Amino acid sequence: MNGPNTEFALDSKRNVMPKKKQHVDLSDQNLLSLILRLAIPSVVGLSIHALQQVVNAIFVGALGAQAIAAVSMTLPIVVLLAAAGQGIGVGAASFISRHLGAREYLEASRGASTALALAAPIGIIVTLTLLPNLPGIFATLGATPTIMPVALDYAGTVLLGYTPMLLNTVSGFIVRAEGYTRFSMWVMMTAFILNAVLDPVFIFSLDLGVRGAALATLVSQISAVGLYIVYFTKLGGTVLVRISHISLRADRIRQLALVGAPATMTSILSALAVMLLYGAAAPFGDDSIAAVGIAVRILMVGALPITGFCIGAQAILGFGWGARDYAHILRAAKFMLFVTIAFSVLYSAAVVIFARPLVSLFSDNEYVTEIAVSTCIVFHLFFGLFGVQSFVTAILQSFGRARLSAIALARQGYLFIPAVLLFPLVAGFNGLLASQALAELGAGIIALIVMFNQFGELRRALRHGPQERSG
Repeated sequence: MNGPNTEFALDSKRNVMPKKKQHVDLSDQNLLSLILRLAIPSVVGLSIHALQQVVNAIFVGALGAQAIAAVSMTLPIVVLLAAAGQGIGVGAASFISRHLGAREYLEASRGASTALALAAPIGIIVTLTLLPNLPGIFATLGATPTIMPVALDYAGTVLLGYTPMLLNTVSGFIVRAEGYTRFSMWVMMTAFILNAVLDPVFIFSLDLGVRGAALATLVSQISAVGLYIVYFTKLGGTVLVRISHISLRADRIRQLALVGAPATMTSILSALAVMLLYGAAAPFGDDSIAAVGIAVRILMVGALPITGFCIGAQAILGFGWGARDYAHILRAAKFMLFVTIAFSVLYSAAVVIFARPLVSLFSDNEYVTEIAVSTCIVFHLFFGLFGVQSFVTAILQSFGRARLSAIALARQGYLFIPAVLLFPLVAGFNGLLASQALAELGAGIIALIVMFNQFGELRRALRHGPQERSG
């Protein structure tokens, strides 16, 4: 019987070398071209994902304010559900890219196979646990009697697609970690087109309402998983996903979990933060909830391209760390920082200037529009610092520095939560707006401090540490 090593060629110095060539050479010294080849497809892919949320919101918006509020209140649950996928995916991506840099290809494949083996049962267990508890969750979120039945229709259908969503997320991280961001982009684009075509059919033609929007998303997620199955079974990349490569050894799972845990906690806190935001808006009425939902979606549209750029380029940092090529890391890090700051500042300025026409895409209700415009402006005042936060998180995850990467918890965790609980009590709706802006500012300052520290460490390693280039 063939063992797990039969698909690899042995190397005397490292553990194995792949028979199949990488789609992208992560050690390529033409750094600008390399980063763009990796990051642009990732940016396009995640931007498409953000656009998918916008398209859903536009179609749902035609159903009225209650439908907008119901779907918006489901958003934190969706973010919470994605937390496990983000954690497993980030842990696997860091593990894979570092082992590829060290030329330990079989170990990278074991990490990928184990990550997917963990994702499926987690999805099933979470789905079965949450389905009967949805009414209590929405009651806690402050759902009014008019919103509750609509929210249950939407969220119940979304939950049925959680396992495919989880497998889709983890597969995307694995593919991007080996540098094949283009395939991930095409998967997301295919899912988006399918979702956009099915939305009007399910929502209006079949008269399924918000449940139709959720069904369209479910079908698109299943199609994305199908494409990743084709990729892995046809040996599409360097990393081979095989049942024989699954390893449930405690030390390997621990490596995945340590790096992935801060990412999971960030997603959980992000969901909790949005829940608290809607809970704080609930006393001000359905229109305020809908307005906050619109502002949050616009904020996500700006955040996802930055996150996508960092995720795409992150493979270079992890590969360089595994190969101990500190000069390569430093050059890549400087370019990433420039791009993330430039984009976040420009997006922040654009939203502040064009808030009203942007909001009008989501609602034709004058009162909702007025509230949403002011909410968007305040939420984006310090969004220019989000680029620094995303860059710092990416570099720490790439290096496997689990404890330091917990700084990502600041923006929607230990800075935001106390503020959103206290400020609305003192200053009403204006206090709710201030809580998001001040948390963004504080998290940005923390990220700047950590960033300078990491650059200092890289420069010291470059001066005093030997460079061991792989291949």
